[in-house]
Amino acid sequence: MAGFQYRRSGYWRQVTCLAGCLWLNKPVTCSILSDEHKRAIYDSLGVKGLETEGWEIVQRTQTPQEIREEYERLARRRDERRLQQRTNPKGVFTVSVSATELFSQYEDDYIDAYSPMVVWPIEVKDLSISQSIEAPLTLRDTLTLHGNISTLNHSGSGSFTVGAKRLLSDTSWVELDLSCGNGPAITFKGFRSLTKSIFGTFVPHLQFTNSGISAGAETSLAMKLSEQTMGYVVWRAGVNSSMSTSLARDTDRSHFGLTLQLGVPHSFASVNYTHKLKEREMKLKTSAKAGTFGALLEYGVEKKVSEQSTISAVVSVGVPTGVSLKLK
Repeated sequence: MAGFQYRRSGYWRQVTCLAGCLWLNKPVTCSILSDEHKRAIYDSLGVKGLETEGWEIVQRTQTPQEIREEYERLARRRDERRLQQRTNPKGVFTVSVSATELFSQYEDDYIDAYSPMVVWPIEVKDLSISQSIEAPLTLRDTLTLHGNISTLNHSGSGSFTVGAKRLLSDTSWVELDLSCGNGPAITFKGFRSLTKSIFGTFVPHLQFTNSGISAGAETSLAMKLSEQTMGYVVWRAGVNSSMSTSLARDTDRSHFGLTLQLGVPHSFASVNYTHKLKEREMKLKTSAKAGTFGALLEYGVEKKVSEQSTISAVVSVGVPTGVSLKLK
């Protein structure tokens, strides 16, 4: 009899505790019990099911089994989204078409109104494909894989890069890249924030070729001039040595950039402007560049077609490069 009284008192303590918890969460409890849809989810999956995003698209006439299947589908979608955010895959496919022949004038005495139509060939002069993926190893270590193949003037090339990045602190990180393609290459990258508005990078590299070892380095210093304006100074040493100064201003509606470079073998000045149409998820771009190599004018459009995909088309008109269309 005493054991029965003990078990009975323990049971009532559990009921009293449960009632107290429900009373403390009275608004939540009432919202669940008053909503047949939420109550069905709670009966099938518990509180965890109510915390899953995306239930607003589920029909209220579904059975508990259908609700469970919908929950599993949403959970898989959430896991896929988390995996994609962690690996951060990126792929770029670029085609460059030469359209110079379309604007060339042929003077031929034999071509008249009765001659057959002349079709000018459109030449694909450049084609490239690149893919990269990141694999977080720890909270501070990340492994990066990058590969690309390209063809230029009927000649193909490619490379594969493995990079290891280490986060030293909130203000600095280092990265080591090993590449193979046109000979093995080693690249070291270092980043350091000097102040809240100034940071710098240092990138030395070694390239091993049949003709010997080529060494070079790149050092940059950036300063935040205002909330929307950045200034950069970049010095490159090696085969192509140069010193460049850039100014970039980015707002919600536009982006403006100005660059001046002095170097060997080329020096140039360039300006670019991008107008952002956020409501259409589109960007209108234009740029101009002139220097010792000639002059180049580009204009194009970029459109976001899905959450993860973007397409762009750019027309280039230059001297002596001619006219070309680049699809990306």
